[in-house]
Amino acid sequence: MNQIIEQEPADAQASEALLPPGLYIVATPIGNLGDLSPRAASVLMRAETIAVEDSRVTAKLLHHLGVKRHMTPYHDHNADKVRPGLIARMATQAVALVSDAGTPLISDPGYKLVRDARAAGITVTTLPGPCAAVAAMTLAGLPTDRFFFLGFLPSKEKARADAIAEVAEVRATLILYESGPRLGATLQALADGLGNREAAVVREISKTFEESVLGPLSELAERYRESGPRGEIVVVVGPPGPRPAASMDDADTLLRAALVHMPTGKAASEVARATGLNRRDLYTRSMDLKGSD
Repeated sequence: MNQIIEQEPADAQASEALLPPGLYIVATPIGNLGDLSPRAASVLMRAETIAVEDSRVTAKLLHHLGVKRHMTPYHDHNADKVRPGLIARMATQAVALVSDAGTPLISDPGYKLVRDARAAGITVTTLPGPCAAVAAMTLAGLPTDRFFFLGFLPSKEKARADAIAEVAEVRATLILYESGPRLGATLQALADGLGNREAAVVREISKTFEESVLGPLSELAERYRESGPRGEIVVVVGPPGPRPAASMDDADTLLRAALVHMPTGKAASEVARATGLNRRDLYTRSMDLKGSD
């Protein structure tokens, strides 16, 4: 059973002593500032240093909390240079890690900071909260039992097509981030590479103009062909349909290959698992194939 821990109000916690040294991974709002948890607010108000993606963005959040804190930029372009200094600080200070919006480490370089902090024996604490990928999936109305997060697809056409081809057979809902100017081309590439699956374009999550547009990939590609919408965009694509039933010709091909290096019973079991065909029938067929060779 999960233990529920009641939190003190942020202002009460802020008056306490400084946080213990370590790394605090803090999820921040992706739109509505009311989504910042009291615990996350408390850590941001008490941390001695905040590692930020963009200090201008985080400054607005701190202004909302009514505090000022030392901020250190930490992003793709300076992460390798800045990381050792942050790790050194964590030995004696509480360092909070935030992204511009949502949960850090999702499509950003934060995981390397966590990896190196653990290697240095630093205590790492996570404060869960908003995440655009998960929030979009809840809005899309597509299967949620299995999902595969792709982050941002490559911008170049061939690299993007190759990335899509790699996940075409993944039997899960796909989630990816995209920008407005690239949205139409990405939706068309998804339709070309995956077929006309059901999908959703979700944007401005938790903001005034939150929007979820559902439909087949081809229709969504046409809708956004000329120009994509403004704001943060998440694309959610439904899983592939059921695999077509394997034929006995398919089974014969697989059985012949398996019988080269497997006993009859194991070959029948492996092919049954791969095709969904009856193992007993495949065993009989394996004996026939061996007898005809």
